[in-house]
Order: sequence, then C-alpha cells, then structure tokens
Amino acid sequence: MIFGTLPSGEQVEQVELSSGRLRAEVLTLGAVVRSLEVSGRNVVLGLDTLEDYLTRSRYFGAVVGRYGNRIAGGRFTLDGVEYTLPVNNGPNSLHGGTEGFDSKVWTVADRSPSSVTLTLASPDGDQGYPGTLTATVTYTLEDDGLRIDYATETDKPTVVNLTNHSYFNLKGQGEGDVRDHVVRIAAEHYLPVDADKIPTGELAPVKGTPFDFTEPHALGERIDGGYDHCYVLDGGMSVTAGGLTMEVTTTEPGVQFYSGSMLDGAATPFGPFAGLCLETQHFPDSPNQPQFPSTVLRPGERRTSTTTYRFTI
Repeated sequence: MIFGTLPSGEQVEQVELSSGRLRAEVLTLGAVVRSLEVSGRNVVLGLDTLEDYLTRSRYFGAVVGRYGNRIAGGRFTLDGVEYTLPVNNGPNSLHGGTEGFDSKVWTVADRSPSSVTLTLASPDGDQGYPGTLTATVTYTLEDDGLRIDYATETDKPTVVNLTNHSYFNLKGQGEGDVRDHVVRIAAEHYLPVDADKIPTGELAPVKGTPFDFTEPHALGERIDGGYDHCYVLDGGMSVTAGGLTMEVTTTEPGVQFYSGSMLDGAATPFGPFAGLCLETQHFPDSPNQPQFPSTVLRPGERRTSTTTYRFTI
C-alpha cells in the first residue's frame, strides 16, 4: 500500500508482514520498521504520517548509514586520502550526515508474507563518502522474532556501519516510559566518551560502574537512566517489561545502548524515555581509531551481518 508521497513526487510504500503472533509494517522510506506487534501489542515507536517522518523523526525505526553513530569532526582518512562529511551533531557527523540512508527511498527487491528485502544504491561521494555502495536489508518474521540481515558491497574502498534505530517499549507504544524496563547486556567492557560523545579509545571495564548490565538492572535504577554508550559485546542482550521479554543476538561486535533520554516531546510525538534503542553495530568513530574493529569495505568484499529480536511472554 502507498503510505504517502514525497514533495519530489516519489511514493513511499508500506509493506505489511505477518507470521504467527507477529505483525510488522515496513516503509520504503529509510527502511523504517514502523510497527512491530507481538500478540497485538506494538513494541516499537512509530509515527502516523509521512510528514512526521520527514519533520519530527529521531530516526524512529530507520536503517541509518552510510555510517551509523558518530564520526569525530566529520572527517576520516582512508588509504591516505582525507574525506569530509556533513557535520550534523555538534562538531561530528552522525548517522551518515544530513541526508543519510534514513531519508532515502529504498527499493523493494523481494517480498513474501513474512519477509521483505530492500535495496539502496548510494553513489560515489554521497554525503562525502567514497565509492558507490549497494546496501541490502532483509526483514524476516520467524520463530517469534524479527531477524534483520544486512549486506553491503562497494566499487571503491569506503567505510560502512549500518544499524537499525528502532525505539522499543515492551509495554506498548504510548504506555508509559521505559525506565522500569529490566536490561541485561553480556558485555564486560564499554566505550567511555568525551563531551562530544566520541569514544576516548579506551575499552573500560563495566564492573563496579553504573554501566554494568551483566546482571539485570532496571534502566532507571542508576545515573537517572541516561545511557547513550557503545558496549563491547561478549554475548546477547535482553529486555523485560510488561510481561514480555525481548532477547537480542547479533553478529556485530558492539551495541549502542540508548535510553531515549534526549527525546523531546515538543519536537517529536514522544517525550524522554518513551523508548530505548539497542543499535547493533561496529564501534563509533572506528575510521579514526585503528585499534577498533575495522569498518573499511573494499571492492570484491561483501559485508554481512545479522541481528535478531526474539520475544517470549
């Protein structure tokens, strides 16, 4: 079905998926997961209109890229060449720049009642990044969960870090904030950040700090619930609230755990802590921090990853 029409005249489609007790709505704009229902309860934050996604979104449900998270100073050097990116988050480039993948209309390449595959071609120089990058994202409902498969290829050396930016509220959209959600993250280390939220380069132990979720803790139990940090994963994650548990597994080395504390009820339909994000990904600012796992993609390579969100009552 047609969800809306952009000012350019390009149409945005909504694809509906179902499997067992799961239902989902996916938009071709930004490859957005607009809704994810578990036994009739929508557990992600979604917006009502296309205009909302164009003017009031904070990446709700979108695939962000070409580089999810922050790149310091909006610049990096690859093979001796410096590249300059749009700065849209203080002094940094965030989530691919001012016109990232969340603002692009993806193409439906394949679909079934329970799955949809979306593709996007990002041209050489798009938002300052080198190389023509082809991105593919497949959403599949199966085994009481949502699986997301990512794949990217390029014709020139580039950097890439795709993630999905869904905000989860397991009590249901609009059913209070998430500070009572109990979180577990199998990670012995996290990445401390500076005042501009750029990693310092240290992999700091979580033990003895408010960042320790190796045992379950309520989100709002410590530091006023104000988390926006990347964790170095040793295993999976889980969130429990409202009689529902979400187990998260990924092939990525990290996860950006964001508590939604900066959501603005005036600028968006949702106020602070309306939802939390578990953005599975490589580390922020990796192109400038060679000690981190590399995000460089070269011609002839195919970068793939998988993240699964599985629900139990």
